[in-house]
Amino acid sequence: MVLPKQLPKSPSGEFYCRVNLNLYDSPICERLATQAAVGRQIRILSLTPVGEAIEMYLAEDGYSGWLPIADVVKLEPAAKKYQALPLTTDYIREQLPAVIAFTKKAMQQPNYYLWGGTVGPNYDCSGLMQAAFAASGIWLPRDSYQQEDFTQKIELSQLLPGDFVFFATAQKVDHVGLYLGDGSYIHSSSKDTGRNGIAIDQLSDQADAIAQSYYQKLRGVGRVVETYQPENC
Repeated sequence: MVLPKQLPKSPSGEFYCRVNLNLYDSPICERLATQAAVGRQIRILSLTPVGEAIEMYLAEDGYSGWLPIADVVKLEPAAKKYQALPLTTDYIREQLPAVIAFTKKAMQQPNYYLWGGTVGPNYDCSGLMQAAFAASGIWLPRDSYQQEDFTQKIELSQLLPGDFVFFATAQKVDHVGLYLGDGSYIHSSSKDTGRNGIAIDQLSDQADAIAQSYYQKLRGVGRVVETYQPENC
């Protein structure tokens, strides 16, 4: 294995991000996979670069991606390995007003939909959900279909503010929003099929065309009752 000269040794084998970083879905580093906010911890999957990138994954959610070698200098050794703290369901429910406030504040900033975006001001749908909960110390899996699997399944009639609404065009969930109450939810939707950024829509077939199109793809709803514990922790 080849250790890039720019990468310092870490006593824990992990590194934390000194700045916000982009992780890509291939070593070509053209298509964004996800982002790592300041302070997030990274583990290296292979010390051998492929092209001009190294494969890594984020300790908090186990999500993998490729980091350009040029960005290795933006990592610092972490003294300890990341370990998720157990959180009670009651604690999580207490944080939901702050989670909702995070999404509404994000909506007030100029933004657009960014595939792979988890760092403001530009998010994708599941990236906004992950960032909003992470701001209150609650970790979720990265992608919308993973978030559906992770949340507790509930009936539509049981929806409460802070619950998730999931949408699918086929068998697999591909969109998620956060329920606000009174039949509305907040989400970051794409330019092609949505609002090109963060907006509030009605969960109804009586709203405008965009809201109707999402309502027709409603897959189910879920509730966050725990924080994510990566299997590799």
